[in-house]
Parts: sequence; structure tokens; C-alpha cells
Amino acid sequence: MARGLVVKVLVTGVAGRLGRVLARRLLASGYEVLGVDRRPWPDPPRGLQMFGVDIRKRPAEEVFRKHRPDAVVHMATVTHFTSRAEERYRINLGGTRAVFDHSHAYGVQHVVFVGRHTYYGAAADSPLYHPEANPPHAITTFPELADLVAADLYAGAALWNYEDLTTTVLRFAYTLGPSRRGTLASFLRGPAVPMVMGFDPLFQFMHDEDVVDAIVLTLDKKLRGVFNVAGPQPVPLSLLVEVTGRKPVSLPEPLIKHMLGRFGLPKIPVDAIAHLKWPIVVEDKPFRDATGFEHRFDEDQTMESFRWA
Repeated sequence: MARGLVVKVLVTGVAGRLGRVLARRLLASGYEVLGVDRRPWPDPPRGLQMFGVDIRKRPAEEVFRKHRPDAVVHMATVTHFTSRAEERYRINLGGTRAVFDHSHAYGVQHVVFVGRHTYYGAAADSPLYHPEANPPHAITTFPELADLVAADLYAGAALWNYEDLTTTVLRFAYTLGPSRRGTLASFLRGPAVPMVMGFDPLFQFMHDEDVVDAIVLTLDKKLRGVFNVAGPQPVPLSLLVEVTGRKPVSLPEPLIKHMLGRFGLPKIPVDAIAHLKWPIVVEDKPFRDATGFEHRFDEDQTMESFRWA
């Protein structure tokens, strides 16, 4: 990468599946990389400075104070699949606030918040494509996502509250790929996948590597604003289940609620059933226009990479 000065990037949540891929890509692209995560990374790549601290605690602030990163990629958020409600709020909202407070205090130039397209919510009256201006209906349709919505809104407000910072909010479609981790991967992990009888919604997803490409482009372009990010065209849930080697199980909605987590079906919150009925598909043209982003993996390659990992 052609760059006059090596830019120092701090990645929160660096020990997670995407954080590891991103750290390696940034190092290979000539960035100096700092990593913050409570989770260990036993074999981090050469050149990564790893700090085993909680982003909400004082030792994390010391990383900002002593090392003065130029940019921060905030990936240290959790979902309903991995943490309880109280812990999610503390991590997602408290951690996001700490990132922006420390970035403002210690001279960070650019903060990238990595969000999710589920912000828009799945409902019968949802538009086919969600532009960035659409409101966060996930608060009412899927209360378990309220903490992630709150973190997204806080990051968006930083565009005005921290005018000295270049802030980017990226709302990514579901990620899928060889890491076999993430919300969509958790939904597909078992041998059977529930489908609500009479529904076959579109699912929008992108390969892990394409997600990382989009984040690096955001840093390179010093992008400012709120952007949806997606990969190939969405596919019907029935096709997603088939190509990834799972068995679709079509059931009446009331029965699904009592079978989740049993008989080979994934254990998901009851409110997530709305995602089995109605699609969340985002319009991503503004991001592609601003960065020149082009996904490298089509829908078949992405599904196959998950299946055969």
C-alpha cells in the first residue's frame, strides 16, 4: 500500500474471528497494529502489539494514552448468542462509549464502528431494501438486539458530538465463511434449520474476507458517515440451507417456538423467528460509490466456503 506514513490502528475485539483476519490484513498492508481484547490470542502474528484488557476498564485507556493510535476499529461487541442481556449492555453500549471518549481524549483521528444490518429489524411492513436513513425497527421486533442498536446510535451521534473525529458506522450484512463463527453461522451450525411454514425469506450475507476488505478500504479512504455494507445478491433461506448442507424443517410458527434448541434445531431467541419470515436486505450503493468496494466472493462461493471449512 502506498502511504507516506505508517498509520497506527487499534483494533478492539482483535481476538475474535474477524478481528484476527483484520489484524493480519492490516499488518500485511503496512499498518502498525495494536489489539485490545479480554480473550487470549495464543499465537498472534508477528508485529501485533496485543493488550489483554477490557475496553471499559482503566488499563484500556492507558493503551490509548501511551500508544496514541491514529485510528480505531471497534469490533468488541457481542450478540444474543454469546452473552446475557446485562452483560451485552455493559459491553456493547459501555464499550462503545469508552472507545469514543478515549479516542476524543487522546488524539485519534478516525473511528470505525462495526455494526450489523439487523439494526433495521425484520417485519411484515419492512421495505425490500433499507437505505441508511431507515429507523432502527429492531428495537421493537427483536428486543434482544436493543443493546446493539443503542451502540450503533451512539456511534452515529459521534458524527456530531465528536466533530474532531472522523467517524464511520458500517452496518454489515451477515458474515459467513470458513471461520464458521457469527450469528448466521450459529443459526446454521446444527444439522437442521427451522423454516416457518409458508415463508422463504431472502438472506443477505458476505464472506469474512470481503468484510475485512471493506474495513481496510474505509480506513484507506478515511470515510465519514453511516454506510450499509453487503456482498453478493441475497438468496432464499431454502437455498442457503440446501447449499450449506443442512436439512430444512418446515413447521408452523407456534410449534417452532417450542422446538428451538431441540431435535437438531438451533437454540435461538423466540423473537429471532421474525428473521425466518421476513428479510432484512440493505441498499449498499453509497458505500460502493464512496470506496470502489467490490466483493470477491459470490453467493455460491461464500456458502460453499462455510460448508466445507
